[in-house]
Amino acid sequence: MKKNIFILCAGLLMAFQISGQDRNGGISPEMLRQIKQSYKGTPTDRAIQNAITHNDIDKLAMNYQNRNHFDACFSHKVNSRGITNQKSSGRCWLFTGLNVFRSQIIARHNLKDFQFSHSYPFFWDQLEKSNLFLQGIIDTREKPADDKMVEWLFKNPLSDGGQFTGVADIITRYGVVPADVMVETFSSDNTRQMTNLLKLKLKEFGLSLREAAAGGTTAAGLQKQKTDMLAVIYRMLVLTLGEPPAEFTWTLKDARGNPVSTKEYTPLSFYREFIGADLKNDYVMIMNDPTREYGQLYEIDFDRHAYDGENWTYVNLPVEEIKKIAIHSIKDSTMMYFSCDVGKFFDRERGLLDVNHYDYESLMGTSFGMDKKQRIRTFSSSSSHAMTLMAVDLDENGKPKKWMVENSWGPGANDGHLIMTDEWFNEYMFRLVVEKQYITDEVKAVLKQKPVRLPAWDPMFAEEE
Repeated sequence: MKKNIFILCAGLLMAFQISGQDRNGGISPEMLRQIKQSYKGTPTDRAIQNAITHNDIDKLAMNYQNRNHFDACFSHKVNSRGITNQKSSGRCWLFTGLNVFRSQIIARHNLKDFQFSHSYPFFWDQLEKSNLFLQGIIDTREKPADDKMVEWLFKNPLSDGGQFTGVADIITRYGVVPADVMVETFSSDNTRQMTNLLKLKLKEFGLSLREAAAGGTTAAGLQKQKTDMLAVIYRMLVLTLGEPPAEFTWTLKDARGNPVSTKEYTPLSFYREFIGADLKNDYVMIMNDPTREYGQLYEIDFDRHAYDGENWTYVNLPVEEIKKIAIHSIKDSTMMYFSCDVGKFFDRERGLLDVNHYDYESLMGTSFGMDKKQRIRTFSSSSSHAMTLMAVDLDENGKPKKWMVENSWGPGANDGHLIMTDEWFNEYMFRLVVEKQYITDEVKAVLKQKPVRLPAWDPMFAEEE
């Protein structure tokens, strides 16, 4: 009886404390009166309300004066042929990385067009990520279930997103094949359901591994279980994507469609002949993150595509330095892997990214004043999409006015390309992967630093889709 009375009193005390907090920090009647009185309900407000309640806010906020005199010409441009389409998948990182090499192959061999199979490396990416998760569970088996890393693993067992280190790790290990050697499937074009099933199975496997470890299963025993689990994942991938070819025959044709050579290839021999670059040593990722120190090397813990692969490592630079590197590369006819916050101030109809395209301030009667640093810190902006940077328009003083990227959303405005103003580039560009020959000696010196390691759950480093 005394115990019940104690529990009741404790509950009443907690309720009293919560009630007190509500009175002190909630919206009181007096506060509500002041808030309501501040709204004047002017004829202008009523007109805006009538418009907004019946229309898309973006259409009403569109700055129509800004639509005039739109110039789509560029002073420096890397040629591209054809446009790829990732469809309803998060594989922009893979399309972008392969599009960089695709342009080089077309130019080097004078081809009319060329497409890589994206389904082929995606298959191996999903298997390697599954192993990354399962081995991560084994490595953290002695940690409690509410440990930050254990929670992160179960929240992020697998995704179809990624970044350039995944391109480098996967294709240097498994090679590449032409598009007609391993074609796209419904699940490669529409990854949501396949990914959901794989994630569900991996989480089930993760719990089983932790239970086995708690029950005394040895490390060798856990590895045996992991192998059996990956066999299940492999079968699921074959059922949805098809089984990757071990070898194939392919004919190289020139720009007129005439056969040049017919050879037997493995995916790795095809990679060595048609790409051949040392992707892990010849390329460097640079970032513009104003929340962190510039001129510093950073590494993201556990942010990789394969357990024994490379963590995502980058040099943080001011945006003006990144522009100089990008211009150098474009002038040398070399495309780059580029990622940004594509959804901000995006005119899809014209394929234009422009901070002046929408005037939300005039429509809403208030300012939106956060800068790039503040948007990152408040989770308001981060890289969401990768594309291939291929053009810049320079003024008479060599200053960039606008930029162009090759997108992977199929045909559309500008033949599937997006144009961004230089001001938009400043605000919403985040990452660029360039060949080391285009970076300065100062940046090369930064690469020799011991990287500052950041946690896998850092909000700045979501995978690009």
